[in-house]
Amino acid sequence: MTQASEAAFNAIVVFDIDGVVRDVSGSYRRALADTVEHFTQGAYRPSSEDMDALKSEGIWNNDWEASQELIRRYSQTQGQNELDCTYEEIVAFFQGRYRGPDPNYLTGYICQEPLLMSAAYIEQLSQANIGWGFFSGATRISATYVLQARMGLKSPLLVAMEDAPGKPDPTGLLQTVEHWENQGSATATTPVFYVGDTVADMQTIAKAQQIQPDRAWLAVGILPPHVQTTSERREAYATTLKQAGAIAVFEQVEQLTPDTIRQLIGSQ
Repeated sequence: MTQASEAAFNAIVVFDIDGVVRDVSGSYRRALADTVEHFTQGAYRPSSEDMDALKSEGIWNNDWEASQELIRRYSQTQGQNELDCTYEEIVAFFQGRYRGPDPNYLTGYICQEPLLMSAAYIEQLSQANIGWGFFSGATRISATYVLQARMGLKSPLLVAMEDAPGKPDPTGLLQTVEHWENQGSATATTPVFYVGDTVADMQTIAKAQQIQPDRAWLAVGILPPHVQTTSERREAYATTLKQAGAIAVFEQVEQLTPDTIRQLIGSQ
């Protein structure tokens, strides 16, 4: 899978991974719920709505930190101001469920994630001279597994957890765009899309706009599968993303076609 490079890109589209490229409702979110339940001694297992409410605050993109925060909030309701566990213990338990007990082999929930994006879709973007890349809060091992082993992309441009601060800090997004500028495939005015499924993702674009105000930065929201169970929940989640800055919200990432990308640029 290669990028076209004969001329400057018409646009650059950078994708989040979780909830956009893969369905993590039965993996990351399940591991988060398992972790909170374990460290509250089985007293509290957060619902999908509980997790969405936390993430709507815009600062809990990291699921390890989100697990710790939900444990902390539950403990406070029980009159406890100190946690009985460390952050390292939370991460270790979470990873044991998500990746599996052996760190050298992926056998956990990660192996059960349905894909939401195809390599054929990425090829459509390349053929339309649209640059693409990925900026995710997932670990590099996890992100590489889905992009290369599952989707079959060859050396995709990826900024992962280890490479940049967590969202909504826009550093990773700026790094992705800078890569294409250094390759001569983008200019200082090439429009940039960031496609994500959380409030933090939408806020990332707003912060990038503050740093580079002369470029068109466009936030696109994707409804993750777990919120599409009812029309009420789907509409409420879409409203939340739009209030956070999304110029459009889609039920599935591949609805963001090259034609749609051109239309969204023209509408700005």
